[in-house]
Amino acid sequence: MMPCCIAYIDVPVVAQAVYWLALGALVYVYVGYPVLLAAVAPFHKRRRQCPGYCPSMSVVIPAYNEAGHIGQKLAQTLALDYPADKLEVLVVSDHSSDGTNAIVESCRDPRVRLIRTRERKGKTHAQNEGVRRARGEVVVFSDATTVYDREALFYLACNYVDPQVGAVSGLYRYVDPNRRSPTELGSITFWNYENMIKRLQSRIRTLTGCSGCIYSVRRSIYTPLSETACSDLVEPLQVVKRGYRVVFEDRAVAYEEPTRSAQDEFRMRVRVAAHGIAGVLALAELLKVWKYGWISFQLISHKLLRWTVPFLLIALMVSSALLSARRGYAYVFYAQVLFYMFGLASMLIPLHRHWKPLGLPLYFCTLNLATLVSFIKLFRGQRYAIWETVRR
Repeated sequence: MMPCCIAYIDVPVVAQAVYWLALGALVYVYVGYPVLLAAVAPFHKRRRQCPGYCPSMSVVIPAYNEAGHIGQKLAQTLALDYPADKLEVLVVSDHSSDGTNAIVESCRDPRVRLIRTRERKGKTHAQNEGVRRARGEVVVFSDATTVYDREALFYLACNYVDPQVGAVSGLYRYVDPNRRSPTELGSITFWNYENMIKRLQSRIRTLTGCSGCIYSVRRSIYTPLSETACSDLVEPLQVVKRGYRVVFEDRAVAYEEPTRSAQDEFRMRVRVAAHGIAGVLALAELLKVWKYGWISFQLISHKLLRWTVPFLLIALMVSSALLSARRGYAYVFYAQVLFYMFGLASMLIPLHRHWKPLGLPLYFCTLNLATLVSFIKLFRGQRYAIWETVRR
């Protein structure tokens, strides 16, 4: 009987249903959700805090073999506009084997402390160690390659005058001084898009994730995380779970160079996506819409559905191919083929050097292929804790 039932399946009807479901979900993820936020945000007025409130701060910098950057990072951090008597800098060396430790120890500023880990356990473990040793009321997490605006700490700090604020994220920007990275425009476009969404989420109520290289948390409510946890996602979720708000402060700006190749970007995105997916699954309780409302809505719309994009793209490609005998569907199918061909060609030929937008298909494909690979690795039980620095 089974073969007979299969024979009656109307393939075009099924293909159309899959096509429109995939297309609708993709439009919602990339357009519908931001538009919905933009429509709701004007009904929520939140006053910006004025700089002036200056709690004691501990800047925690996890570092693994960062001899090429850590000296400059220390000098830049110590030169930030923040009261010297309220600032300390903790470099947590994740069992570095180059000259990182020696460079930090050579710094004579009493505000700088070096924390060595006995074995290499990764960035999140290093952050846990940093918070455990920190003295400041607020802990700021940074990377060794990140450059802050001079007033970034002032703007992060002023939000903590509100006792309901438990964490504050800054704004993340990519800069490519040599303008040679194939992922430059994609990285800039992606983060401008993400910053817009964060700004709207924060205005309505709270964020559910932060920018990893510039975010802060009240030390008194910090939750030590698993070594494989994605700190800039899981820690804010823990803050939200405890009843505090996570704020986006777009006046606190951090800069970093993009990765120098699509391969480096791919490796980084695989790790980031795997961390994020595992982190949300570990806090699956927050997905209960009837209990957490706005928080759950954010996670589903901005995280879970975003992570399904690779599968939606595959469904759209297959369904449009099956329907390509019809003109409208054929246009969509060939547009996808052309888009992916540009992405593949950009891996072989530096098309972005002739016209920057030609690098966008490569970045989009890299981002979503990395997410797909992350699912495969997680399904196989692979978890990430340690990391390799890709920006050199």
